[in-house]
Amino acid sequence: MKKNIIYICLVALFFGSFTIVFDTFARPKVSELEKRELASFPDFTWEKLTSGEFTKEVSSWFSDSEPYRDELMTFSMQIKDLIGFNPTDDNIKFHAGDTPLEPNTEEGDSVSVNPDMDNDDESMDDDDMVLEENAKIAHAGIIIAGDGENTRALMCYGGSPNGCTAYAEAANLYKKTFGSQVNVYCMVIPTAVEFYCPPKVQNRTKSQLATTQHVFECLDSTVKAVDIYPSLKKHRKEPIYLRTDHHWAPLGAYYAAKKFAQVADVPFMELDHYKPDTVHRFVGSMYGYSKDIAVKNAPEDFIYYVPQDVEYSTTYTVYKIDKNYRVIGEQRPASGPFFYKFKDGNGGAYCTMMGSDTKLTQVRTSTKNGRRLIIIKDSFGNALPGFLFYSFEEVHVIDNRYFTKDIIAYVEEHSITDILFAHNIFSAYSNNTCKHITNFLHQNWNKPTTQTKEKDKKDIEKTSPSNTAPTNQENNEEQHDNHNTTPPVDQPKDSL
Repeated sequence: MKKNIIYICLVALFFGSFTIVFDTFARPKVSELEKRELASFPDFTWEKLTSGEFTKEVSSWFSDSEPYRDELMTFSMQIKDLIGFNPTDDNIKFHAGDTPLEPNTEEGDSVSVNPDMDNDDESMDDDDMVLEENAKIAHAGIIIAGDGENTRALMCYGGSPNGCTAYAEAANLYKKTFGSQVNVYCMVIPTAVEFYCPPKVQNRTKSQLATTQHVFECLDSTVKAVDIYPSLKKHRKEPIYLRTDHHWAPLGAYYAAKKFAQVADVPFMELDHYKPDTVHRFVGSMYGYSKDIAVKNAPEDFIYYVPQDVEYSTTYTVYKIDKNYRVIGEQRPASGPFFYKFKDGNGGAYCTMMGSDTKLTQVRTSTKNGRRLIIIKDSFGNALPGFLFYSFEEVHVIDNRYFTKDIIAYVEEHSITDILFAHNIFSAYSNNTCKHITNFLHQNWNKPTTQTKEKDKKDIEKTSPSNTAPTNQENNEEQHDNHNTTPPVDQPKDSL
């Protein structure tokens, strides 16, 4: 009897402790592990209460924002890693996928991340740098390759060789719209799985090269293809992609920018004109996507490059975004640094370039050649502009998810000479991305009056710390922690 009482007391203490923690402790608003904002307590309305929507949202908030959420998830991953899963004879381990991560597609083209798909493409060359040991399929068709400090997370690609047509058609439409006055370029950025997939799991992913070639075949002869695939493949033994994040590394963007400058016939400077800077112990988005502790235990250096002998100033128009990532307003243009400084260990270090996606960026440089560039991009494109300050007089950076203006009027207003489409292949494949880009041609925009432009110019000059860069500004770490430009495809939907 005495033992029963002790047992009952221990059980009551255990559940009582959990009740106190979950009902009284502060609830997190952001998950650093999953790189997303957690559910917030819903607004009350009688309509939502009677429909049952309010109680449903409360339940979602309660389960999504539990205290110590990240710590408990990390502990769970560690336990799973210690227990392990039965490896196959080829030492390939599989994780059950309980959190599907699907690209943002609509009717028409579609991308599949089905891990059981076939792949008739030939394996990569024997000299490709691939990680064969400890390969396993994690959540949502993510391959975890290598071990220890060489662990790399790779997101499987399931696109058709005949897909991505709408992306080419969007580029064609832009060229038809702007005619000979504006050069239009099309760049498709491959993701890491294309160059680092272990041969043992090669049949889990499709060929991105085939899709990219199809895009270029669909371009009009007047649209200039920027084929960065050969250059990236040539330099694949260098750290051109991040191991723990879904993005490429700035070094990969450097080689892509070099190819673009060649196609655009503009000057380009080698890396010795840049100063490298490093954020140590970086662990990016793939830890949260894969939910594999091996990724967290393999931090890497995030290395970016700051131009040294060119002057430039950066102006931002920051968009106001609601909880559904819709633009509801914008701030007045203001000066700021192009490169933000992140502390070692910060998982948002990919936002070093421009700080986030939710803004319109305008960079004016000391290069005087009459060339003014617009980059229409997803988050992969954030790494490109910093390598083009020697190449263009102005660089305007537009994220395809947030731009609110009529791009025809914008091109005229800023005397744009070149437009570059730069998206990773998941985003380029998305019909949603292509619709946004083509809608820019029809959006209403009140062209600024001379008086308004002069006032904005004075406001920018007042807030500008300097008209010369490089500028490395120590930012408020909290401000940028939640802008790790998302997940695949750019939150895993259309922002990769």
